[in-house]
Amino acid sequence: MKKWSLGFISLSLMVILAACGNNNASNTLKVGASSVPHAEILKHIQPALEKEGVNLEVIEFTDYVQPNTQLFEKQLDANFFQHQPYLDSENEKRKMDLVSIVAVHIEPLGGYSSNIKSIDELPDGAKIAIPNDATNGGRALSLLANNGLITLNDPNKVEAKISDITENPKNFQITEHDAAILPRQLEEVDLAIINTNFVLDAGLDPVNDALIIEGKDNPYANTLVARPDNKDSEAIQKLADALTSEDVKTFIEAEYKGAVIPAF
Repeated sequence: MKKWSLGFISLSLMVILAACGNNNASNTLKVGASSVPHAEILKHIQPALEKEGVNLEVIEFTDYVQPNTQLFEKQLDANFFQHQPYLDSENEKRKMDLVSIVAVHIEPLGGYSSNIKSIDELPDGAKIAIPNDATNGGRALSLLANNGLITLNDPNKVEAKISDITENPKNFQITEHDAAILPRQLEEVDLAIINTNFVLDAGLDPVNDALIIEGKDNPYANTLVARPDNKDSEAIQKLADALTSEDVKTFIEAEYKGAVIPAF
């Protein structure tokens, strides 16, 4: 009887420990993010989420394709790096159905240079580099147009292309590059239109270093993104609540001093 009792107790303990292990696994969220500011914001809320029973694992990416691909293929549970127009474009192009959960912050797109101190100094035939993805490329062209450097056939077109330029009085040479390498192109071009996350990663200050920059009211708020099958899960909803808390708003305002703006 004693041996049977000991065996029963051991078996019971194994079942309990296995159940606990499964529970921890189910409450782990793997979230893909750009290093700055997305991963920094996620790491800031890790302790608060841990108290809520959610183990947040932050996986950093340097490109804009893999975070969506891996989320769609269920290698990730969510991602945090993109705005809605880009997500819409990627969903259509790659036949995905990823969904935005909540808007967190805005990163104004800006124009930077190592060669000039003012946008008025751009010479005839200046080399201008812009992102090569459809939405951020169009966004960059709109920024140039809004500052009187070029004219587009439709100023409100989200995915404007270089072929949509109708007037280019100074014959600027506008070329497309992978967004992640644009900070490294500054020595080779006269002006580069760069996403704020890559600007911050390169040690630049959007508030002081940008020669031109987007206004606060634009449709490019960065969002938490998940899949239809997990978007309503308790863990994802806890993550969304944490990302839009007063604590995160205070963190963004104090840490980035206007370079990143809360969208909630």
